[in-house]
Amino acid sequence: MIEYVILVDENDHPIGREEKMRAHELGLLHRALSIFVFNSKNELLLQRRALSKYHSAGLWTNTCCSHPRPSESVQDAAHRKLMQEMGFDCDLTEQFHFTYRAALDAGLTEHEVDHVLFGTYDLDPVLNPEEADDFKWVTLEWLSTDITKNPHEYTEWFKICFDKVRELAKN
Repeated sequence: MIEYVILVDENDHPIGREEKMRAHELGLLHRALSIFVFNSKNELLLQRRALSKYHSAGLWTNTCCSHPRPSESVQDAAHRKLMQEMGFDCDLTEQFHFTYRAALDAGLTEHEVDHVLFGTYDLDPVLNPEEADDFKWVTLEWLSTDITKNPHEYTEWFKICFDKVRELAKN
């Protein structure tokens, strides 16, 4: 099945659609989402992207990330992907969005308006091995240190938004 993303302008207004891989090959601006799930101890659930992923394979990142399908809301896509990738669902609240452009491996470019959502969940996930091959719960303090020491082990979008996520998670 061919997957499509929602192309947007700089104000996140939809302007069309494009096949997902082609959008990344051409660096076209499109809508994305990043989910950050915390437990009751305020630890963040990270996933390591499956080695079979088409980019950023084997890197640590936020709980779940994806793209809404054309005519799908960010909220609906977030719940669909959280269940598909991590095997659970929870209440999600959008916190902020940001636009970024980053060169990736395999000659691909992420150029996204990324909507960041927070949720709370206290059980371990049941990983979909096509999406993620490991997980861990970490404190934000530990994570901040590890990103500084090992930036090559984390996805680009995760490193870009982490400081804002940490600031909001403290409140």
